[in-house]
Amino acid sequence: MASISSLGIGSGLDLNGLLDQLQDAERGKLAPIERQLETQQTKISAYGQLQTALSAFQDAADVLNDSSLYESLSTNVGGEVLSATANGEAQPGSYNVTVDTLATRGTLASEGVTAQDEALTTTEQTLTFTFGDGSTQGVTIAADSSLEDIRDAINASEESGVNATIVFDGTDYRLALSSSETGAEASITNFSFSDTAPFAADIDNTLQTGTDASLNVNGIAITSPTNQVEGAIQGVTLNLQAEGDSTVKVEQDTRAVREAITGFVDAYNDLKGTIGELTSFNAETGAAGELLGDSAVRTVESRLRSVLGGGVEGQFSMLADIGISLQRDGTLEIDSGKLDDAIANDQDALSAFFAGAADNEGMAGQVNQTIEQLLGSNGTVSGAISGAETRIESLGERYTRMEQSIEQTISRYRTQFGQLDSMIAQMNQTSSYLTQQFDALDAQLGRD
Repeated sequence: MASISSLGIGSGLDLNGLLDQLQDAERGKLAPIERQLETQQTKISAYGQLQTALSAFQDAADVLNDSSLYESLSTNVGGEVLSATANGEAQPGSYNVTVDTLATRGTLASEGVTAQDEALTTTEQTLTFTFGDGSTQGVTIAADSSLEDIRDAINASEESGVNATIVFDGTDYRLALSSSETGAEASITNFSFSDTAPFAADIDNTLQTGTDASLNVNGIAITSPTNQVEGAIQGVTLNLQAEGDSTVKVEQDTRAVREAITGFVDAYNDLKGTIGELTSFNAETGAAGELLGDSAVRTVESRLRSVLGGGVEGQFSMLADIGISLQRDGTLEIDSGKLDDAIANDQDALSAFFAGAADNEGMAGQVNQTIEQLLGSNGTVSGAISGAETRIESLGERYTRMEQSIEQTISRYRTQFGQLDSMIAQMNQTSSYLTQQFDALDAQLGRD
C-alpha cells in the first residue's frame, strides 16, 4: 500500500487541523513563562529609571558638597559702560569706574590706483609696516602683484600686524589697513616698499592713530592697550564698552548657591516622582506600577529619608534650619524667605552644613555616600537588577526546555496521526473490497 504524504488524505479526516489545535494547546504552556520574562524585563527597565533619578540627585548633592561654591564671588555692574567677571583671586569690594576713552585700532589707507586687478609691481619685494612702538613687520609681495594680490598677501601673513581690505573712493581703489590689535603701540603709522613703490601711504588724509583705553578706578588712573582690562581690580576682568561712569561690586555669589540648593531639592522631588510612578496603583483600573511592593525601592526610600531627616553638627544642623522641610507626601519644600536669609548672611554655616570639614561629613556628602552605596556593584539597586537578570536567564533556560518538550510531543502526535491515517485508509480499502464481493455474490445468486 502506498504511503500517505499528507495527514487526512487516507482517512478523509482533518488531522492537520487537529494537530494544529494540539500544538496551540501545548504552546499555551509557554505563556506563563513569557509573562514572567516580560515582567522581569519591565522591572529591569524600571530599575534603570530609578538609577537615573538617583544619579541626578547625587549630581545635585555633589555640587553642594564642594566648599568652593560658598566662596565664589560675582560682580554686580551698574550702568552699561562695561561688564565684569570675577575669578578665584577676587576680593569683595565696591569700585567706581570712569571710562574716559576706549582702546582703538590704528587705520591707514594708501593713495589710489585706477584698477584693483592689474599688476602694480615688477619685482618681488618687501612691504614693511611701521607701528606706534617703533617696531616694523615685513610682508613679501610677489612680482606682478595687483592691489588684490597685495591685500591677500597681507591677510595671509599671521605676523603682519594689520588687516587689509580694498576701498573704492568713487575715483580710485585704495588699500585700507587697520591694526590687528588695539592700542597706541600696536597702531600702524606708515608703510613702505623695498623697491619701486606702486603707491604710497596717504598719511595726511587717512591716518588715524590707535589709542589706549583710559579709565579711572576709585581715583586711580589706568591705561590699557585693550578694552579687556585685567588687574585694575584684583581678580576682576573689566570689558569696556562705552565711555562714561559705572560701579562694580564684587560680592558673594548668592545666586549660584541658591541655584545649587534649589537644584538639590528639585532633583530629590523628581526622584520621589519617579518612585511614585513606579510604585503606583489605580484602584479603579487595577493598573499597577512596575515596582509596586518592590523591596529595593522601599530600601532606597528608607535610606534617603533617614539621611535627609538626620542632622549634622554646626550652626545649621537640619534641613529645616535653612528653610527646607519634608512634606507628608515625602517631597521637600523650600521656605524662600528663610533660605534667602541663610544664603545672604551665613554662607560659612551653609558650607559647614552641606560640605562639612571632611569627606561625607556634611549633609550633601552623606547623601552622596548613601547613593553611592545604593548604586554600587554590591548595592541594593544593582542587586535587584542582577536578581532580575538571573531570573531571566533561568526562565530562558526553562523556556527552551519546554519548547523542546513540546516539539517532541507534537512529533509523537504527528507519527501517531500518520499511523491512524494509514490504518483507516487500509480499513476503507478492505471495506470497499468486501462490498464489491458481496455485491458480486448477490448478483450471482440472483441469476441462479
